[in-house]
Amino acid sequence: MQKIKIGVLREEKSPPDKRVPLTPLICSELVRKYPQVEIVVQPSKIRCYSDDEYVAFGITLQEDLTDCDVLMGVKEVPKENLIAGKKYFFFSHTIKKQPHNVKLMKALIEKKVQMIDYETLTDKNHNRIIGFGRYAGIVGAYNGILGYGLKYDLFRIKPANLCRDRAEMEEELKRVKLPNIKIALTGGGRVANGAIETLSALRIRKVTAEEFLMASFREPVYCQLNPRDYVEMPDDHNFDLNDFFQHPERFVSKFVPYTKVTDLFISAHFWDPRSPKMFTKEDMKASDFHISVISDITCDIDGSVPTTMRSSTIAQPFYGYNILKGEEDLPFNKDTVCIMAVDNLPCELPRDASDDFGKDLVERVLPNIILEDTDKVIERASICKDGKLTPGFEYLSDYAY
Repeated sequence: MQKIKIGVLREEKSPPDKRVPLTPLICSELVRKYPQVEIVVQPSKIRCYSDDEYVAFGITLQEDLTDCDVLMGVKEVPKENLIAGKKYFFFSHTIKKQPHNVKLMKALIEKKVQMIDYETLTDKNHNRIIGFGRYAGIVGAYNGILGYGLKYDLFRIKPANLCRDRAEMEEELKRVKLPNIKIALTGGGRVANGAIETLSALRIRKVTAEEFLMASFREPVYCQLNPRDYVEMPDDHNFDLNDFFQHPERFVSKFVPYTKVTDLFISAHFWDPRSPKMFTKEDMKASDFHISVISDITCDIDGSVPTTMRSSTIAQPFYGYNILKGEEDLPFNKDTVCIMAVDNLPCELPRDASDDFGKDLVERVLPNIILEDTDKVIERASICKDGKLTPGFEYLSDYAY
């Protein structure tokens, strides 16, 4: 039985991230289940689980991780901290040739690191198997409700990042009293499902897209819209989802009718830059444009939601879009649409998000490292190894070398 030593990295990117890939409890369960595994944790003053919590669960603190086989973090590791020849797991933000990480990509190659990006971990059908998307949805929907309450001075609830955990956040939701508003939610993946968890905690009734457009209600309701509800082929009403995924540029938006009846729009769908925008800034000038709060969880700058001009921060999650002037304004003014576009939402509930992520990591990923990579999960996800890009990532050659 081959021994394996895993090191949990201290987050060193600025601004610091409080999340962890493996919580103290998960670490202790992992070493109990796999006797050949040893886990050490680099000390940190900022992570959501303290050093003392790891020690209480029998996990050793260790500053120098050069004797580890596998190193796991959350955000990008500064290039000067990379240890040559090691196997690393973190969100590298390199697979789209992100300009700000070109030096990191080159360092990964030069130091012969085996880089496994959490974003590239997939099953044999190429579906992602791990991520923080669920908690982005949970917090994003909460922030949308928070923003609506502030805009109309209906209620004041504690921001999620000031709650100790999700349980406290859901206690805050009990104080929410919503009028009979309509909430449109786009998306069908982890992010959208996370948003639905928050809406369900509020006991908001789900209605069909048709009911949402045509009927009036005496209570708050929401509808979940999938691509067939908000895009179409011009002059062709036979919707083909595969065609949309492969050729989104052939489609046009049919979301405008929803803008006339929606109060709060929660954007939680994946957006391809070739896809049409949900609506345009010109559409917003219509006298019957009704959306007053937008929670853009996807946070694509000038993407599917044209009012997302920049990402906002956990400390200041809201800004306004002035429809008449076409520019940023104060978030809660009468003439502005309130925009929430925080791009690191899971960091608002770091303990819960880390626990959720760590459980998926242990169940779906780590057995492929500790035992055998029979389904080639690790092989498929490795961006580079031994100083070379792997075959699946050779499209990065002009970026990496």
